[in-house]
Amino acid sequence: MAADYDRIRQVGRRLCTELATQDTEGARLLKQVLGRKGVPLRAAGYSEALPVDNKSRLPLLEVHETPDVPIFLDELGRSAFEAFLADATHFDKLVAQGIASRLALMLSGPPGTGKTLLAGHIAAHLGRKFYVVRLDSVISSLLGDTAKNIRSIFDFVAGKNAVLFLDELDAIAKMRDDRNELGELKRVVNTVIQGIDSLEPSAIVIAATNHAQMLDTAIWRRFPYKISFGAPEYDLRQALWFHFLGDDPAYEVASRMLALLSEGLNGADIQQCALAARRLAAHKDEHVDMWGLACSLMHRQAGSFASGTVALNDKRRLIETLAQEHRVAQAEIARFLGVTRQAISPYLKPADNGN
Repeated sequence: MAADYDRIRQVGRRLCTELATQDTEGARLLKQVLGRKGVPLRAAGYSEALPVDNKSRLPLLEVHETPDVPIFLDELGRSAFEAFLADATHFDKLVAQGIASRLALMLSGPPGTGKTLLAGHIAAHLGRKFYVVRLDSVISSLLGDTAKNIRSIFDFVAGKNAVLFLDELDAIAKMRDDRNELGELKRVVNTVIQGIDSLEPSAIVIAATNHAQMLDTAIWRRFPYKISFGAPEYDLRQALWFHFLGDDPAYEVASRMLALLSEGLNGADIQQCALAARRLAAHKDEHVDMWGLACSLMHRQAGSFASGTVALNDKRRLIETLAQEHRVAQAEIARFLGVTRQAISPYLKPADNGN
């Protein structure tokens, strides 16, 4: 493999995924070897010279590994994702028929919805290196240096069988008619446009923005493929909870209940909550505390986060929310919380003000 260690690790991680279905221990050992720190492999063999900022000498790009977290998309997003992969895979066939489009994909939506993760999965599916632009190195305080850095990036990736990911594109590609911006920004936007145009049509460029309305219209025209992300709907939240709780059938009911309680949270929020609950359970050698996790979700949506012993009022509010707002049967709530149905009934009775 020409001593290209980034490529070796990428292929190794894919082998781990395939091996895991037949030999879990073998997959674990292989993954451990791939991640081991020891001999400086880059110094011992092939070392790719990434472009750097002339002043700071920091690299303008990073090579990211294949993501080990699956991508969760709604039906529309999944369809667009699969269509882009199909067009990239069969690009030569589309060119021969005169119907190919530039392989440039724009991802828009709020933070934490999986834009970077999706870009990584595209690179993994196509078996290409995944170059991620480092905005902290690209943007310079020196007049003209930001545009030079952008040119260096596009010059570097030209001709490479790779995926270039431009995260937070709105930071360097705002509308050029913004009267509050200096001429330098206009030069930067022009450089981005020229860079995209300079690449061969089969080159894959993926951009992401949290502020779609700020992007220059000429930038939008360079991206024929578009996927818009939003807060996950119920079915998607349920799938996220089930995965991050450990893909255990015992958590099927919990995933449904937690999906009801987590409306408005994004995928990153759900991942953090689920893993935090699992870590706490691991410390205590217990199952995940659904009382605590569910009540924490309600407080999180209100702007805080519950911890420690669950208060009686929080328990009452949780059960009332599930039973009255979401019309969940008492038996289902009891299964979720690991108690009897008789233990649920008292919380649905009017509170005794004398207590």
